[in-house]
Amino acid sequence: MIHVLLVGAPERLSDLSARSSSVEILLARDADEAVDRLARNRRIDAVLLLAGGENAAIAAAIREDCFAPPPFFLSDSAQDLPGARRLPADEPGHLLDLIAGELQAD
Repeated sequence: MIHVLLVGAPERLSDLSARSSSVEILLARDADEAVDRLARNRRIDAVLLLAGGENAAIAAAIREDCFAPPPFFLSDSAQDLPGARRLPADEPGHLLDLIAGELQAD
């Protein structure tokens, strides 16, 4: 089971929660919720940042709070973020599939 924290607008992400039996999705709307989710669940394997212009601030808040945060992933159209892996997709469901494939291959 892979645990992915998706950070972004909840209306865009709510239909993904039952997408795959091998991926558990946790949702957060902003930096505060993301930090809280990570503090409560240390089994999170990846963070998918889908908050547009807020991605950098969210990643900074997570890095400040977590000594060794999980890897960050971005959509293809997101602005560059140092240390984050860009994936060749923009649709959240496809992004989750790509993350699952990457993490299962490791």
